[in-house]
Amino acid sequence: MRKLKYYTIASLLRLTSMLNLRGAQKIGQLLGGLAWRLPTKSRRVTDINLDICLPELSGKERKALSFASMQHTGMTAMEIPLMWEWPVEKCLSLVRETRGLELVDQALASKKGLILLAPHLGNWELAGLYFSSQHEMAALYSPPNIPEFEEYMIKVRGRLGSELVRGDRRGLIRMMEILREGGVVGILPDQSPRGKTNVFAPFFGMDVRTMTLVAKLMQKTGANALVTYAERLPDAKGFRMVVEETAPGLTNPDPVVAATALNQTVEQVIRQSPRQYQWEYKRLRHRPPGEPDPYKEKQP
Repeated sequence: MRKLKYYTIASLLRLTSMLNLRGAQKIGQLLGGLAWRLPTKSRRVTDINLDICLPELSGKERKALSFASMQHTGMTAMEIPLMWEWPVEKCLSLVRETRGLELVDQALASKKGLILLAPHLGNWELAGLYFSSQHEMAALYSPPNIPEFEEYMIKVRGRLGSELVRGDRRGLIRMMEILREGGVVGILPDQSPRGKTNVFAPFFGMDVRTMTLVAKLMQKTGANALVTYAERLPDAKGFRMVVEETAPGLTNPDPVVAATALNQTVEQVIRQSPRQYQWEYKRLRHRPPGEPDPYKEKQP
């Protein structure tokens, strides 16, 4: 049954990859818009996140942003098969504009290694592919539930030699080696971390479980850090690759201060393009002891 599920998913990915960018984005928009109009969990989570994180917006503005966010999440879902199945050169040709790439060159000139923080904003698969085409790179990942799909994911993400590193102790050691050699490591900084390498720090004003991995890697290796995302351009024109500096404090010895800086870094890029952030993710579910999970249904 597990293998049947894998082959079904793989077939759907290959079928979807036959679309062009405009077609994939159009279908993604329609699917995301439909999911917004129906009483889906994604719509509910999106609305809760926006109510908590962006209270300065009016109800009408949050409703419009909720709809746009789910449309963009639909587009991202439809773009992923393109990123995984298309030839690398065809994927890279979608990057039509860049901003801040000189920051990467400056960071690597120090020979201290570089951590690229890539939140769930825009098309993070394209961002990973783009930078692995420019530099020797390793990316942190969590293995999927289907073992066969993990092999496929490693194959497609490693087409340019990018090394996928599991988020365990061995993976941490490997990332430290790469950074000490002056290499590049990619990390998704806005996931709710597992294990003990976390603290509670504010994210849009709410204390949530936040990774301490980035701070530890920087402290142990002296590596630099930057934040990046592939911003979707209008009318299926492609993407703008954006690189920016992080908020100050990532290497602070106080883990809460460092984690707060990490969350502030993510916040600053989300605010630049809030429509393209994956608000459908339950980022706020892990709270300090005694604090309520905002996604749980209230008992009558």
